[in-house]
Amino acid sequence: MFMDWKLSLTVFTTIFIAEMGDKTQLAVVTMTASSAKPFSVFVGAAAALALVTVLGVLLGGVVTKWIPETVLKKAAAVLFVGLGIWTWLRG
Repeated sequence: MFMDWKLSLTVFTTIFIAEMGDKTQLAVVTMTASSAKPFSVFVGAAAALALVTVLGVLLGGVVTKWIPETVLKKAAAVLFVGLGIWTWLRG
């Protein structure tokens, strides 16, 4: 079967819950408030999230063949903290 609806619903629910109140949503709220152009912010944010998701799907299977999942999780955590510190220092 080409489409696994149960898996798609699980991924949708997980991502939806994870993004609620996340830095991405907060950035979109801030950009919408400062620009007063919600449609432009929506288009940009939706395109960025779609591209990031495509890259994640394409690279996810390939990368895990050479790098263990635990190492990837730790690297992601370090990058997340690093981006947080960088954002904090810029503001």
